[in-house]
Amino acid sequence: MLALPLTMQYQDIDFSVGYRLDLLIEDKVIIEIKSVDTLMDIHFKQLLTYLKLLDKKLGLLINFNTVSLDKSIIRIVNKL
Repeated sequence: MLALPLTMQYQDIDFSVGYRLDLLIEDKVIIEIKSVDTLMDIHFKQLLTYLKLLDKKLGLLINFNTVSLDKSIIRIVNKL
């Protein structure tokens, strides 16, 4: 599924379209896709936040703006 909306509620506030996942594979792995010169801390934190909100264990952060894609796939884990 592509661009999956992540809904959440805090107290009485509804954040129905605050976040969007790029990909969710088999309801287990979140994939966050970027195309930036350099991955920054905020990109890692974004994926970790998605993992925590959905109580998932594994995510992949992929940056397509690179010469070598195999070095641009980073595995992020939550509570492993």
